Amino acid sequence: MLHLLFVLAMAPSAWAADVQWRGAAFEGDRAALEKLAQAGAKVVRVYRESDAWVLDEAQRLGMRVVMGLWVAHPRHGFRLDDANAVRRQEQAIRAFVLRYRDHPALLAWGIGNEVETGEADPLPVWREVDRLARVVKALDPKHETMMVVPDGGPEHLKRLADCCPNVDRLGINVYAGAAFNLPQRVREAGIRKPVVVTELGPLGQWQAGRKPWGAPVELTSSEKAGFFRDAVAYLQSEPAIGGVFPFLWGAKQEQTETWHGLLLADGSLTEMTDALSAAWGRPVETAAPAIRGIGIAADTFSPGAEISAGVDALSFDGSPLQAEWKVVAEARDLRLGGDNEAVPPRVPVRVLQADARSVRFVAPSEPGAYRLFLTIRDRSGKAATANLPFLVR
Repeated sequence: MLHLLFVLAMAPSAWAADVQWRGAAFEGDRAALEKLAQAGAKVVRVYRESDAWVLDEAQRLGMRVVMGLWVAHPRHGFRLDDANAVRRQEQAIRAFVLRYRDHPALLAWGIGNEVETGEADPLPVWREVDRLARVVKALDPKHETMMVVPDGGPEHLKRLADCCPNVDRLGINVYAGAAFNLPQRVREAGIRKPVVVTELGPLGQWQAGRKPWGAPVELTSSEKAGFFRDAVAYLQSEPAIGGVFPFLWGAKQEQTETWHGLLLADGSLTEMTDALSAAWGRPVETAAPAIRGIGIAADTFSPGAEISAGVDALSFDGSPLQAEWKVVAEARDLRLGGDNEAVPPRVPVRVLQADARSVRFVAPSEPGAYRLFLTIRDRSGKAATANLPFLVR
């Protein structure tokens, strides 16, 4: 009996050490979490203590949780040399860990997220994260600790190899083609602990090609789906990778309303979620619409000019599609590191013709940068998205 109890007590950490974590980074509601479980995800990563509700829901849905412990960023005004602020933060983390350390859905603690963003020297921040990891491990030795950093160059990774002995797994947020050489870069840096891709995404807005006036060009949902199919399959085959979390299961304004969200704001599933369902062993029977191409007549228009655009889209069974076209002002409230951004306003325009193949409308009267957004829906309710930047001058 004593031996059986010991095995049961050790089961969570053994599972964490031997099984690649497969799920998604999550910001959403209960309905979105349920869709994540239905898609076949086994693990969900959340960012902060306000997401503690996910623990109970994940237990109900048969998932495990990498529970985020938010660590304040110096770029937001937190000072590592402020002893009172450092103590208050530690006390809050202690209280939270003590409250939830025995939750059956808890898989690991995620301590901070890109806390060093904006810092010329990341080491002081990393040392503080490691100190907090030591505190967490003392309170809860049954669950692993993980820190999360942005992807960086060779020297950045080499400095991570030995900096944080109290961190069991190293989380790296990786975008675009960097995902395909991450295992090699990790080995060359001398990193020996398991590496988790804590955010996996296609081209970020900071990486994408730009129009002459500076607007980054977003991939279509179909192009993003192709990236996830290839990148997740590759990373899941790599023994050095201890987990993969595509970003973001939910919807989020960041440069645009669709750049990083795997779902639409209303919860609609997409070709990207289809790709992840297949990667998690649950290929869908009814595929989302695919966008094979989209274009606009020109990049620049005069105020009040007629603008035309077209799309080549296909439903899974050839049935008719529905399209929503809308014009939105280019985002101006741009932030670093995923900080909350204000949603740019929709711009009313006079639509001359619109269907699931094309649109014609009158350009805004005010000069400025805009985007033409397209949402395609099929009869099952799944969606595809694209947008086209244009300039009025």
